[in-house]
Amino acid sequence: MSMLENFRERQSEIESLISDLKTMLNPQYLSIKPNAKTAHEQLCSLGKHLKEHLAAEDKGVYPPLLTHEDPKLKSLAWGFISGQKPLRQQFESYHQKWLKECNFQFTESFLEETNELVEAIETRIQREQTVLLPRLEQSGVFATGAI
Repeated sequence: MSMLENFRERQSEIESLISDLKTMLNPQYLSIKPNAKTAHEQLCSLGKHLKEHLAAEDKGVYPPLLTHEDPKLKSLAWGFISGQKPLRQQFESYHQKWLKECNFQFTESFLEETNELVEAIETRIQREQTVLLPRLEQSGVFATGAI
């Protein structure tokens, strides 16, 4: 599987998890203990997938771009790299606050922060799909590279 296909597959998995979560993130659904546990597990899975996605970018996407002769590709890579840090910090803070203790007490504050996190992840994925991937395809940097 090519690096870009793998990249798209990870994005698709994250989008699927988010779609499932959005149906779960309401007080009525979460008031039922097994549903709350399922939502918690989905949020943890989303975090795992997000971390894997960002780590794979760090390992497979950015190094070739950072050494590429095209300064626009280098700049694009640095822009996405710098955009990762706030998202990672937001998720880590969220995880420490809401997921670490597994208490399944999903308050209005929890729902608000969860929706903010999900929106940040969706924004990141959308930027990758509309800015990064088209530019990578256009550059041909990964045209022959397979993982």
